[in-house]
Amino acid sequence: MAPGIETIRVAANGLEFAVDTCGDGRKLALCLHGFPESRFSWRYQLPILASLGYTAWAPDLRGYGESARPKGVAAYRISELLKDVAGLIDAARARGIDGEIVLIGHDWGGALGWFFVLNAVRPIDRFIVMNLPHPYLFGRGLRTWRQLRRSWYIFFFQLPVLPERLLAADHAARIARAFRGMAVDKSRFPDAVLDVYRRNALIPGALTAMINWYRANFRNPFRNLASARHLAVPTLMLWGERDSALGRELTIGTEALVENFTLRYLPNVSHWVQQEAPEAVNAMIAAWLTGKPVPEYSP
Repeated sequence: MAPGIETIRVAANGLEFAVDTCGDGRKLALCLHGFPESRFSWRYQLPILASLGYTAWAPDLRGYGESARPKGVAAYRISELLKDVAGLIDAARARGIDGEIVLIGHDWGGALGWFFVLNAVRPIDRFIVMNLPHPYLFGRGLRTWRQLRRSWYIFFFQLPVLPERLLAADHAARIARAFRGMAVDKSRFPDAVLDVYRRNALIPGALTAMINWYRANFRNPFRNLASARHLAVPTLMLWGERDSALGRELTIGTEALVENFTLRYLPNVSHWVQQEAPEAVNAMIAAWLTGKPVPEYSP
């Protein structure tokens, strides 16, 4: 764990969440991870957010790591997951963190972020999303064979039992391969990092909960669950172009859907953008949050 980061327990929406926290500012930066990650995936970003005056929180989301793990597929519907995000914000407010809120999401966390801001579940001042497109564009993309081929695993995850068994086999070897195999700079995923994700996946019930996110939301929520299509919340999108799961073409047209929109592509960076290129990602985040020109990617 990076210096200055500690883990706390936060009660929200009737559940308990393990949250990595850094900083003690009045502003809140809430970081939402993806699959098959955890709060650990934000280890590089929490300190820089703290240095900018935020209290930075990165929770293990419902079903993941050391957070609560409700049983049943229905417990992982997006409507329930959004209540968790709202509950975490309310819990931060109750602790006196009452300033600006920046919501930051990657992968599934990015999907939650989009739905949260489009539905205005709670007031959000700024939104940062990484490698997850606007729901309307994702829904449109899922109607193409190109993206459907990339998203084959979503259909595989609808099977009972088998996905869990395959992902758990050989000490969750396939979880480790999901990171190092997709990464361009594989040195960013040494064994010590992969072991964190493997251990989390092997917690009893964790893989079923993680996969239930896909089972509960199989009927294309990326097209139907946002009450609005256009967004006024200032938004920064960071996109690793070597994403083998989500094509760059899914970003095209976002500027027409978001009024205050900034996009930066990171060539030769994979889906795991904030872990694989943390220096560049942090520089972009810091510039954007402080009103400075957001730099282009420079390896």
